[in-house]
Amino acid sequence: MNQEKLPLVKIGILGGTGLYEMEGLEVKEKIDLRTPFGSPSSSVVIGVLEGKKVAFLSRHGPGHRLQPSEINYRANIYAFKMIGVERVISVNSVGSLKESIEPRDMVFSDQYFDRTHRLNTFFGDGIVAHISFAHPVCSELSKVLYEGARDLGLKAHLGGTYICIEGPAFSTVAESNLYRSWGFDVIGMTSVSEAKLCREAEICYATMNLVTDYDVWHEKEESVSVEMIIENLRQNIHNAKAVIKKAVVSLSDERSGKCECVEALKNCIVTQPDHISSDAKKRLRFIIQKYVEI
Repeated sequence: MNQEKLPLVKIGILGGTGLYEMEGLEVKEKIDLRTPFGSPSSSVVIGVLEGKKVAFLSRHGPGHRLQPSEINYRANIYAFKMIGVERVISVNSVGSLKESIEPRDMVFSDQYFDRTHRLNTFFGDGIVAHISFAHPVCSELSKVLYEGARDLGLKAHLGGTYICIEGPAFSTVAESNLYRSWGFDVIGMTSVSEAKLCREAEICYATMNLVTDYDVWHEKEESVSVEMIIENLRQNIHNAKAVIKKAVVSLSDERSGKCECVEALKNCIVTQPDHISSDAKKRLRFIIQKYVEI
């Protein structure tokens, strides 16, 4: 698609396991974007949800064909950046590492522990940047989602640590118990990569984690299985869609001046301007154009 004709959309929704389309979305167009990092997982669906223009992207692709390690996270987030997305609502399925967080609960995590081995940055190859990631999600966006869930009478938890593993296999009992001993709350395979890339792209990011199981540590619960996950997701996905609809209505058109995500890349590019190649500038145009003369 010609970049001059790209649509402008401020809200992006990343659908995970079980959320492959957004009911109630009045579809206007589907666009296939090509980024400097390759193609996104799927076409980006542009439409109107509850009166707001949104973009929807299926993380695992049509028919859930991409494993967590196979997802082109950089292309997904860059595609959102190309069309002007400023906020990303990410829906993820997770396992619980605490008794108090039950299957079918929602958890709006605010911390991560990363055990993956992925390319979680747009930078490198001639240009270096070091973002602050102490507080990895947008607290304002997370709060809007959490309050929406509570208003709907759903059991939700604001905050908590998400440990992200490579997958695709689930944890061993030993691993699960170790993560519990470290005090982590939920376990998944995708969200941290998106959070890091959104921070570099100065996009507000919040993760809505749908709890499907107790991982494998719970002695009174059967071990995690795909069948268990899918059944609990069927019960929970309707609630997730309702929360998203409510949140979209609640979001202001402009981001708050208090939101740190807006200038997350400011003073983070350490490569001297005269040493940034034209190729790097072209590749990262949508990411760095506020701070580097293109």
